[in-house]
Amino acid sequence: MVSLTAVAGIAVVAFGMVLLPGPNMMYLVSRTITQGRRAGYVSLGGVAAGFAVYAAAATAGLTAVFAVVPALYTVIRLAGVGYLLWLAWQAVRPGGTTPFTPRELPADPPRRLLAMGLVTNLLNPKIAILYVSLLPQFTDPSRGHVWLQSLLLALVQIAVALTVNGIWVLCASAVSSFLTRRPAWQRLQRYVMGSVLASMAVMLGLERSRAAVAAP
Repeated sequence: MVSLTAVAGIAVVAFGMVLLPGPNMMYLVSRTITQGRRAGYVSLGGVAAGFAVYAAAATAGLTAVFAVVPALYTVIRLAGVGYLLWLAWQAVRPGGTTPFTPRELPADPPRRLLAMGLVTNLLNPKIAILYVSLLPQFTDPSRGHVWLQSLLLALVQIAVALTVNGIWVLCASAVSSFLTRRPAWQRLQRYVMGSVLASMAVMLGLERSRAAVAAP
């Protein structure tokens, strides 16, 4: 049903995107540092629920909506560009921070941790862009039901994202301590992170213009 090339492709894309800082990483890491690993993994459960919602939407034909109303996709794409540029600026600006910078947060009960993880993921522009723009590129109508292909590819993305995010939770405290004791490494991490985010924003912003050039 789904080619190994498509599975490998979405796995690589998912891995690259989950490595970039975003709302999910920031929330999970900050919760782990503030409240401990148990709170981090409970929050990850909420993030997993958010992925499930996106997977269901993709399976139900979310991309068809954007084919009918292309302006809606343009709005989401431009919002994603702006968000990535904002993250890049937050990383490289004077006094900028990384997701591993300790933050003071109030201790929340498991129910609220789950809810916040869910909401954080649902409002994550990076994940919306992945499901709306990138995942459909790996489906092939000639190989059978597109909805089933979308579901299988979404499950691959979820497995990769949850695995990597689980590792962030496991290592959050250690990475935070390492960067706190080594300011030079912290600055390097910030500038690398900012450069990658800005590059992604540029590529996403040029996506429509490339499509226009390719159109007959």
